[in-house]
Amino acid sequence: MFRSLIKIALLLVAGILAYNYFFGTNEEQENSKKVFGQLRGVVVSVGQILKTEKDKFDAGKYDAALNKLGEAYKAVRAQARHIDEKVIKRLDELESRKAELENELHEIEANDLQNASPALKKKDPLVEKERAAKLADQLKRKEALLRELETLVKDSDSLLQEAGN
Repeated sequence: MFRSLIKIALLLVAGILAYNYFFGTNEEQENSKKVFGQLRGVVVSVGQILKTEKDKFDAGKYDAALNKLGEAYKAVRAQARHIDEKVIKRLDELESRKAELENELHEIEANDLQNASPALKKKDPLVEKERAAKLADQLKRKEALLRELETLVKDSDSLLQEAGN
């Protein structure tokens, strides 16, 4: 219900701004132009943030961490003959989680490539809105992946400390 009220309020504000932009007095038209200009600035800023995050992602920000975890798991498994059975089971679970994260990473990268394809030459507002929503969803997925990766690193660290004792 609260979401519906917010949507209605946003539609009402957008309607008033559009009306003032085309049919309002000179002052109202000027105010509407100012608001649309500020809105454009916000959209550009969000786009720059998404592009920066995508560049970090493309640079292998997550790949490097996953590779280091894989190497650590190999080292623990090589010494697994001398380790408690519980440690081996935890190692198997961590490797499974790592594989899931790698699959998610590949899926996100594939979606990034799909979203990076150039849009129509004439910018359709609906297409741009849909594209922005997809980019925002991708950013959320990347943030969730990073949180899960951090959790995996902490769990792996505790396993390595346990294995070293």
